Amino acid sequence: MFVCKGTTGDVLSGKKSGDEVHLGILQQWFGIQWWNSREVALLVTLVLVMFPLVLYRSVESLKYSSAVSTLLAVAFVVICSGLAIVALVQGKTQTPKLVPRLDYRTSFFDLFTAVPVIVIAFAFHFNVHPIGFELANPSDMKTAVRLAILFCVVIYFIIGLFGYLLFGDSIQSDILVNFDQSADSAVGSFLNTLIRVSYALHIMLVFPVVNFSLRTNIYELFFPKKPLLATDTDNKRFVILTLVILILSYLAAIAIPDIWYFFQFLGSTTALCLSFIFPGTIVLRDALRISTRKDKIIALVMIILAVVTSAIAISTNIYNALGSKS
Repeated sequence: MFVCKGTTGDVLSGKKSGDEVHLGILQQWFGIQWWNSREVALLVTLVLVMFPLVLYRSVESLKYSSAVSTLLAVAFVVICSGLAIVALVQGKTQTPKLVPRLDYRTSFFDLFTAVPVIVIAFAFHFNVHPIGFELANPSDMKTAVRLAILFCVVIYFIIGLFGYLLFGDSIQSDILVNFDQSADSAVGSFLNTLIRVSYALHIMLVFPVVNFSLRTNIYELFFPKKPLLATDTDNKRFVILTLVILILSYLAAIAIPDIWYFFQFLGSTTALCLSFIFPGTIVLRDALRISTRKDKIIALVMIILAVVTSAIAISTNIYNALGSKS
């Protein structure tokens, strides 16, 4: 959720990375004004777009907004791929590196900082049960998960490849920020703007789905004896919980404007726990006595690798952060 808000802020109000300043689409259109600052832009999108959508109690009510967000993601991939192919034909692309380049500024342990980003990109486990619960046939959730993973892999691969071809080493942690660059033609400038607008809308429409699962889990944690959130008639409790989540996500997006920090530290802690450590411990605990010896060995190896990788990634990020300040 924090990443969703942060990405929206980058697109609408820009981002400053070191000496580089990337303007948002609102600032490019209207100049730098108080009302298109990150704080105000995020607040407006929160109130006008996200808040009405998160008031739905069931995920089925979000099927149309989710479908639109998926189409916008596909449009983003298609346009980005088209720009990269045109640049490739014109000889303006960067040459991809087949192996990581290590120099005096980069150590082998820096490679581990990519793991949290990859993990958090596939950390959707918390959505499985709330969404599967509303399916007419819950067993269809297995097929839905596999298709979702395949869809994500294809999109991530295409964006990663063509994004690097377009921007090379200057690519930002949020690739949308790079599309503020001026194109050689009016069509190119229009496509750059279209990419940023379409994906910003995509993120806004994805936010309610992520919020739904988080809100459901928090509700069941604090109110285990109450009716399910979808059937609970206490609107006051529902609205208060929704507002608290929205306000916290807004404040986090303002306080930490660079989504790279979210990816790094949430990816190496929360996402790793959700993706590897918690599932592994469930298999090892084997409350239903259904885990085989092979399952337990795989679970143990998975937990060990997750803990080691997390420790290396966190320590490397802290070391790099302290080194950049000195």
